[in-house]
Parts: sequence; C-alpha cells; structure tokens
Amino acid sequence: MKRILPEDLTRATGGTMTCCGNRAITNGLTTDSRAVTPGCIFLALCGERFDGNNYAAEASQTAAAVVISRRVGQYAPDCTVIEVEDTLEALQNLASWWRTELEPLHVVGLTGSSGKTSTKDMCLTVLSRKYNTIATKGNLNNHIGTPLSILAAEKGTEAAIWEMGMNHAGELAPLCRMTRPHIGIITTIGSAHMEYLGSREAIAEEKCTVARALPADGYMIYPATDDFADTIAASTQATPLPVGGCNSAVRALNVRSTAAGSSYDLCIDGLGTTRIELPIPGAHMVSNSLLAAAAGWKLGCSLEQIAEGLSMASLTRGRLACKEVDGYTVVDDTYNANPESMKAALDTVASLRGPKRHFAVLGKMGELGQGGIAAHEEIGLCAAALNYAAVIVVGDECAETLALCKGAADRIPAVLVNTPAEAATALKQMIQPGDAILFKGSRSAGMERTMYELFPTLKP
Repeated sequence: MKRILPEDLTRATGGTMTCCGNRAITNGLTTDSRAVTPGCIFLALCGERFDGNNYAAEASQTAAAVVISRRVGQYAPDCTVIEVEDTLEALQNLASWWRTELEPLHVVGLTGSSGKTSTKDMCLTVLSRKYNTIATKGNLNNHIGTPLSILAAEKGTEAAIWEMGMNHAGELAPLCRMTRPHIGIITTIGSAHMEYLGSREAIAEEKCTVARALPADGYMIYPATDDFADTIAASTQATPLPVGGCNSAVRALNVRSTAAGSSYDLCIDGLGTTRIELPIPGAHMVSNSLLAAAAGWKLGCSLEQIAEGLSMASLTRGRLACKEVDGYTVVDDTYNANPESMKAALDTVASLRGPKRHFAVLGKMGELGQGGIAAHEEIGLCAAALNYAAVIVVGDECAETLALCKGAADRIPAVLVNTPAEAATALKQMIQPGDAILFKGSRSAGMERTMYELFPTLKP
C-alpha cells in the first residue's frame, strides 16, 4: 500500500479523524514504532504486554498518519491522527478495503498443518513466470500478519499467494474474508495444534474453512492421498482438484531423489508432460511442488513456465536447507516442527547417500496436547528405524523420543540434554567430517542455537 488519502484511511479503518495533517501518506504502514519512516502510517497495536498508543506521539514526529485507540502525549500538528475503538480491528478493516482496491487480482489462499511455507515459496516462483506476484513474507500468516501481508501489496500486483495459519477454531474465517481467494490450497491435515483443537477431525473442520470460502468458479487444491481428502472435496462449492494420486489431473511419475533434490515427470491432463528438476530434497517436497504446479495450471501458466518456476524454487530460511560446512552436511529445518514434518525431515536426511553417518538433534514439538507423549514416541521409533548413528533430544518433553530410540534398536545411541548449548557439546564429541546432521524442533525449542554453536558461519 503506497499513496492513500487521509479521508480514505479514516473511512477504511472505521475511525474518526481528529487531526488532518498535511503530510502525504505514501510509504505504507508499520506497527513497529522503530520502523517509522517519512510518509508512512503508524498503527498502534495493543497486546497483553505492550501498548502501541504509548509510542504514537513520538511516531507522529516522522509518520504521515497515526491510527490510535487512545491519546497519549502531544502529536505533531502536521501529522494526521485517526482514533478508533480497536486498532487490530482497524488494521483488518483497512486490509479488507485495500484488498478491494487491488482488483483485478488472482489470489491463492494457502493453509495446512505442515508444508505451508514451502508450498508458498514454490507457488511464488511458478506464478512469477507469468504474473507480477507477491507472497506472504516470513511467518506473517496470522490475524496480524495476514492483514500486513495484504497491505504490503501495491496496485499493479497481478497475483498473490497469502499463507494463512491458525491454532484455534474460528481463526481462519476472518483471514479468508480479508484475502478472498479464488484458489485454495490445503497442504496437509495433520496433528499440529492438537492441544487446542482436540482431534484431527476438528483440525480438518477448521482447515476446510478455506474450502468453504472459495467461489463456485474457483479451485480447491489438495493432496489426493490426504486422510481427509473426501472431507475437503465435500466442503467446497469450488472445483475439487486433488493432486498426486494415480488418477489425478496433476501427478508425478518416475520420481528420482538425490541429496540435491528430486526429478520427476510432471503430468497435467490437457497440458502435457515435462521433466521437473526440483532443487529441494525430500519426497514430501514433490507433493508440495504438485500443489504449486496445479495452482499455476489453473492460473494459465504454460507447462514450460511451471517447469521453469519449480526448477528455480528455494525455501525460506530454516526449512530443510542443506549446507556443506567444513566437510559436514548440515540440514537446517529449525523453523518449526510437528509430527508429520519431523518424520519427513528424518526420512529426507536418512536418504542422503553422500554422508557416512546421519545424526539428528531434535527439540520438542509444541501444541500437541494429550497426544504429545505418543507423538514424541513415534519420532523415536522413526529415528531408530531409519538407522541414525545417534539422536540428541533437547528438553524433558522429548524423554519419550529418547526412550523409544534406545528401546527400538540398541545400535541407536540417544542422549537427553537440557539446553541447546548442552546439545552442541554432546554432538561435538560424536561427529566427524563426512557426517550429516539434522537440526529440527518447534520454534520455541530454539534448535538453531545448537546449530550456530557448532557451525557459526551459518548464523545470519
């Protein structure tokens, strides 16, 4: 969002203009007072531990406009001041208005228990072959991040891929109302957020909010092999488009995987067949790439554009990134973890043929509720079955992983430590050049700290 009139800002936020300044609003919006720049809007979000209203007067010295829910201090007389009842609601209202201003716009709304960001990244490279395309940056996919992602778009944008996350029931509906997708993608329906939703059936019900939000002339894209594929199809008035099955309109044949990625024959009914060279390791990434290919197909991309886009795909930092460092193969999958993504990462690293041995440093998986113990046990069994040289688990929450590693196969040493620093010390005594090491855990586990301790050159 660039140029906007004070009157439009007032109307879109649903507020009252208490001061109409003379500074042109030309430089987007920020909710961080440290990031205020001339011409921008500062919107004062409030939370349990912070109140942006306390910083609005200072922000008004530089910003073109401030949106507040209460006055604190003196504001610059040439800064537009808009007062609202709830600044979060104002942010979302503003995003909904700006979404309308962006028309015509092709929107892909994307959710899932795992693989959202990877699929978004691949959709971006595919659609960028044909359109001026934007996508959600980082993890801006919640009730605050999604409106900020919408407001980051500029007029003239032709396609947008907006990732939508949730961990409680009812959270996806307002995001769908803001983004208004024509194409929906559900990557997986797994057990992430079980703590708050209670069952996979409840998770499926919430994820299918995206399916229900699509128009009749839209497309709902999802893996044909998902346990809830029939539920997804039955939830939408749009055309269901399952991918990856034997009879799917979009499918992969003759898949070959290496440490560098996968290659396969992409078959799209009515479009043809082409060889795909996907530079991202992991069999699950082939499935994610088919979701992106289907979105490209339905938005008019040619087979050549789809193949070129997938061949250029790269993942956001912390997502299954393989790096060669000092003779070691370091696999950074530290961004987050749930049972499905943890198993996929373990399987991917175990399949790497170059390294002599495979190690895993694993942190806890959060938001699993009563199923957490069983989920960590399954990860222990998985690591043992894949013949890892050793597994280091960090934190008491991972004790079940440790026990199952030891119990399932005596040849799998497993070590329980309390902190990422202790994990680095323990791992240093085990590894040698030529080994591969996976680092993975939920965001709160901070597994990147172990990785940076051992391999400081990877630190950003």
